Amino acid sequence: MDKTIQHILKPFLLTSFGILLGTSVTSCDSKSKTPNTAISPEVQDPNLITLTAQQFQLGQMELGKISTQEFNTTIKANGSFAVPPENQADVSAYFAGYVKNISLLPGDYVKKGQTLFTIENPEYIQIQQNFLEAKGRLAYLKSDYERQKALMADNVTSQKSFLKAESDYEVTLAQFQALQKQLSLMHIDPNTLSGANMRSVIAVPSPLSGYITSIEASKGMYLNPSDVAMTVTNTDELHIELKIFEKDLPKVKMGQPINIRLQNDNEQIYKGSVHLINRAINEKERTIDIHGDLNNPEDAKLFAPGMYIEGEIVTASSKYPALPSDAISNIDKDYFVLVKENDTTFKKTPVSVGSSYNGYTQLLNADAFDPNTEFLVKGAFNLITE
Repeated sequence: MDKTIQHILKPFLLTSFGILLGTSVTSCDSKSKTPNTAISPEVQDPNLITLTAQQFQLGQMELGKISTQEFNTTIKANGSFAVPPENQADVSAYFAGYVKNISLLPGDYVKKGQTLFTIENPEYIQIQQNFLEAKGRLAYLKSDYERQKALMADNVTSQKSFLKAESDYEVTLAQFQALQKQLSLMHIDPNTLSGANMRSVIAVPSPLSGYITSIEASKGMYLNPSDVAMTVTNTDELHIELKIFEKDLPKVKMGQPINIRLQNDNEQIYKGSVHLINRAINEKERTIDIHGDLNNPEDAKLFAPGMYIEGEIVTASSKYPALPSDAISNIDKDYFVLVKENDTTFKKTPVSVGSSYNGYTQLLNADAFDPNTEFLVKGAFNLITE
């Protein structure tokens, strides 16, 4: 390039470079200052959970407060309902015969003395005949015995005649009394029996009031005296029979409370208490029988002998502040609850827990909360773990 032209352009190039450099520096400075002057967005507390009234309602959530609950130390036991031996009777006939009439069904209620069934046998007539004959001879033999006794006192008759009269009377009296007892067992009144009202059919009455629980006889069946025709059970004194393991025996005492549940029913609890402790060990099962009474006698009407039950014998009891177990969530062995902050906001809060019993969990740090603090006691787990 011509030196004259270079001389002319040099000032112009320097000026332009300076302008570009200034612009670049200004631009860089502007960019470097932008982060220092911008406002950072607010970060939301991750422990806060917001719910609308509609979400609360649709989730069927509930609020609750810390309450004092009873926590029991118990011994688990299984068993069934039973009745005392005197409240159950296996009914059979004292005399063999054919079942003539039987109309009852299992579940029917009968009163003591009510006819259960009737049986028939011609031999019954022979027993009644023998009784009436003995009764007729007895009056004559008694008169003869008393006459011989008076004559013997006056030395008018021989001792042989007196002894014969005495023997005949006593033998016939024994026969009369034996037949009288047999008639009583047949439920035939010996005082009203006569030749005109002898019968071959007798009734078998119920020995107690209760329910028919089983029937083994049927119409026309021949019953021996050893055959059980039916069973009658009085459930008024239904009691609890539980089995505990031998290692738990030292912990069980008379009068301790018993909580009873029916199998597969954890909602309804029936109350009882220890009434008897058997001291004999079942060597095969290594268990001991515990007998208990229901606290409410009316509860006995709800059950039947033989029903399977699950029981707890309460050996110790204490009261602690607690929350429903559904209000507490376990996350990696840490426990959390949702504390109500306001009408729409809940705060995830750690807690320290103890034992659980009957749907409640002991709260070891209950003092950290105001007594009026409300917790989400239903529906908390899903919200905490989400």
